[in-house]
Amino acid sequence: MTDASLPGSADPSDPADLNGLTEAARRDLPDILDDLRRLVEKETPSSDKRLLDAGLDDLEAWLTDRLGDPAERVRHDGGADGDVLELLYPGDAGNTGHTADTGGEVLLLCHYDTVWPEGTLAEWPVSIEGDRFSGPGCFDMKAGIVQGVWAVRHLRALGLPVPSVRFLLNGDEEVGSPASRPHIERAGQAADVTLVLEPSREGRVKTGRKGMGLFNVTATGIESHAGLDPDAGASAVHALAELVPRMAALAAPERGTTVNVGVFSGGTARNVVAGTASCQVDVRIQDPAETERIDAGLAALAPSDGRVKVEVSGGWNRPPMNPGPSTDRAFAAAREVARGLGEDLGQISVGGASDGNLVAALGRPVLDGLGAAGAGPHSRDEHVSVGRTPHQVALLAGLLTRLAGDGRPPLGD
Repeated sequence: MTDASLPGSADPSDPADLNGLTEAARRDLPDILDDLRRLVEKETPSSDKRLLDAGLDDLEAWLTDRLGDPAERVRHDGGADGDVLELLYPGDAGNTGHTADTGGEVLLLCHYDTVWPEGTLAEWPVSIEGDRFSGPGCFDMKAGIVQGVWAVRHLRALGLPVPSVRFLLNGDEEVGSPASRPHIERAGQAADVTLVLEPSREGRVKTGRKGMGLFNVTATGIESHAGLDPDAGASAVHALAELVPRMAALAAPERGTTVNVGVFSGGTARNVVAGTASCQVDVRIQDPAETERIDAGLAALAPSDGRVKVEVSGGWNRPPMNPGPSTDRAFAAAREVARGLGEDLGQISVGGASDGNLVAALGRPVLDGLGAAGAGPHSRDEHVSVGRTPHQVALLAGLLTRLAGDGRPPLGD
């Protein structure tokens, strides 16, 4: 790996310096793509602790090779889930004449786990064809990690101010962040602003996300022979099938609430009245008040056959992420940087949830979707746009130096 060294001092308010960031990212694009290949070729499925540990070991070695040893390092044990790694790099005023103490801290929130099982690379190897960098987990979200590291490298090399940056890398985002949630909330509460390096949506940042509830509904009936003694049984499958339309009816699209029964299973054999059945329910909400209505609706589920018992388990995994004044100010700063790079920056609210939801629920400023441009998350079409990568790196770098300034990022309430 080559060392990025860019000459000159810089002024973060000068559009010429922002152009320098883009030029640096274009020049170093081969190394950026090599780094992305390295991360993608270390498979890190959420369900495989062994691979997650090995992947995080390699990720840390690469990151410290690129940025040097951090001032603070802590690795939190994730138990059965992926560990959480925090690395803090203190701010640097660069060559601008500002005080050396840039004051505030920016949290770069990244997950290194993917939805792809071990062995996926064997049938879907990394490839670069035209504008497409393809490989499992490249878009969601290993490219964001790479872009975050290179953004800091370029700021240092150009002599631009860098805020104190805390990388938080977790290996359980795709399964709801059960182990990393308290660490994310603590770090998000302490940071002046959190930048989530999840993929962008067609180049737009995500300032809103829906909250998510993950529920399991289980019916327990009475087994019997379907031919010889059908009336002695109470079918859990029939009862639960009766309840599915009632669950779906809890959706309220006009309020931003959706309900999806994604998995349904039950019974033991064709000729047995089913003794058990279960389904998995995904609920998305934009309005926090909807949690009470949904909870009440699920609790009221009762089949017409009173012999069948119904139990609801699970709960709310992430609260909704709704923009407030501090997030509006963060977006305004990002949009100002984008204009300095010669483009307008859009924002969007999406149905998917991320770890940014957890920080936003604390009332802290969050910008999400500052990672890769591309498409196809969680699908075999997953890819990163090679041509847009330098702009995405420069946008993040420009926002970081804008947040550094000569004191704490002016984004808090």
